[in-house]
Amino acid sequence: MGTKFDLSQILEDLENTSTLEELGVVAVRIRDKLGIDHVVYHWVDGAGDQYGYTTYPDAWADRYRERNYHRIDPVIQGCFQRFHPVDWKSLDWAGKVSKAFFLDALRHGVGNQGYSIPIRGPNGQFALFTVNHSCPDEEWEAFIASHGRELILLAHFFNRKALDFEQGRRPESARSLSPREVDAMTLLALGYSRAQVAHSLSISEHTLRVYIENARSKLGALNTTHAIATALSRGLIVV
Repeated sequence: MGTKFDLSQILEDLENTSTLEELGVVAVRIRDKLGIDHVVYHWVDGAGDQYGYTTYPDAWADRYRERNYHRIDPVIQGCFQRFHPVDWKSLDWAGKVSKAFFLDALRHGVGNQGYSIPIRGPNGQFALFTVNHSCPDEEWEAFIASHGRELILLAHFFNRKALDFEQGRRPESARSLSPREVDAMTLLALGYSRAQVAHSLSISEHTLRVYIENARSKLGALNTTHAIATALSRGLIVV
């Protein structure tokens, strides 16, 4: 793990891709050149559709979808709230649900180490570029220190190609959020619980739920976390 590779050649290969299948070929090449277990690229476009490529075992990909693990995955939740690369060790794995999810992932061939780079596009797109491996903490830290900048560059090149593939199917411009919807989404983005948001706005949690669902619908978001990320990326809320 951690061998040097020709970054310029990889970027050229990415530039020459024209299909998701070709992106997958490049992802495998990156994985092999870096000597790691897995490379994952996943993005949600402005219309809410999901695409991507993973070298994870098919059994894990199927199980992840069947169990709707995206709703509890600490990597997804953590990266929606961040703009900088995230080492999985910095995320909250303390909860019972998170621990069970992590153990299930390990049993299905996912490595114990991960590094995910969140990327946002101009029309509500959200993407993650992830590298994953099994090794001790010290070895992983040395790998990230050596390749962190290259991984960020690769992530953004992958995302640029994804946006190219999305041309011609841009979503309609999002309707403006109401002042109350902006207030609710802003407080949620700041980390307030729903009960705290309702108390701060002097409304019931039922009314708050209506505001959140209205905002999610206007933004074309898959869930509340995606709605917050979309609102932030579009400058509709500022935290």
